[in-house]
Amino acid sequence: MLISPPLAQVLAAGRRQFNQRVEETRRRTPGFDGAAFSAFLQHQLDPLVSAVHAVTPARTAAVTLAAYDIALVLCTQGLAGPGARLPLLNDTWRTLMPRLASLIAEQPHDLLGALSNAAVHLGTVEGARPAEWVALMAGLGPRCDTPAQLLALGQVLAWRAGLAHFRNGALRAAAALPEPLQREALLVPPDTAPDVWRGRLEATPWAGPVARPDGWTLGDFTGFGGRFATPPELRVADAGVLVRSGGRHFMAVADACGAVLMASTAHAFDQGQAPQRPASVRLRGSTLLWADRELALDLPEEGLVLASTAHTLAVASPYSHALRLVPL
Repeated sequence: MLISPPLAQVLAAGRRQFNQRVEETRRRTPGFDGAAFSAFLQHQLDPLVSAVHAVTPARTAAVTLAAYDIALVLCTQGLAGPGARLPLLNDTWRTLMPRLASLIAEQPHDLLGALSNAAVHLGTVEGARPAEWVALMAGLGPRCDTPAQLLALGQVLAWRAGLAHFRNGALRAAAALPEPLQREALLVPPDTAPDVWRGRLEATPWAGPVARPDGWTLGDFTGFGGRFATPPELRVADAGVLVRSGGRHFMAVADACGAVLMASTAHAFDQGQAPQRPASVRLRGSTLLWADRELALDLPEEGLVLASTAHTLAVASPYSHALRLVPL
């Protein structure tokens, strides 16, 4: 295994304890893939250790120890290494972690764990854009002054990358960021104060930071890799649109940054309100008309189901496995 001198030195100095950790893992986890773990050390952990050594040499050993333990867990669970269920996690460690070396050196266990968990979550939520989160974090993360700022930024950018249900928490987290960083994270217009912009985003979910007038489409047929075995049935709750399909239940939440489909329950669906077309929305064939807008749905008019929350209109059809979510 070809690794950099900083990592090689730490592993050699602690050979007994590192080998003991691997042997304990082998005993607890039959089928543990030692070759995959070694590959992760070489291709994902080594760049981080080298970056830490370049900026804070005194923290190299501490970071290596924390990263080694977390890498063992990730590889044991099949989340990292060659053949991982979530290749994004490998990309996160290889491309993002080294750019955050100075902050990770301060709190290696907490930050590596939190960033890894975030990547796993983003990689498993329907509708999220995890690669976008990694790119945004790589661009803005190095500008954070403290680990706490980095964690707050990660939450804001997770919302930017599609986790619509993070919206309120992300806006609260953004308030703790320095103004220049907050402006970039939220795409605050130059002539607007950040607190005014946050208030606007909180009050109107489909307002910025990026306009999405035609909304989002979620779902698709399970046979094509989607989540819906049958055309979705709809109910309405305060938090979003409840969906039932093929005996499974979901909650759909949407805003300007994205739309997500999360697991829900039959009880929640049964407690939801029956869908009703808002009085402000008209149908002309399969074209929606409201205010000064119109949207062609490319679906037969027959059987169209419209359901609305305070800000979002959901459209389903017995002729489609997809769910359309648009700003109301």
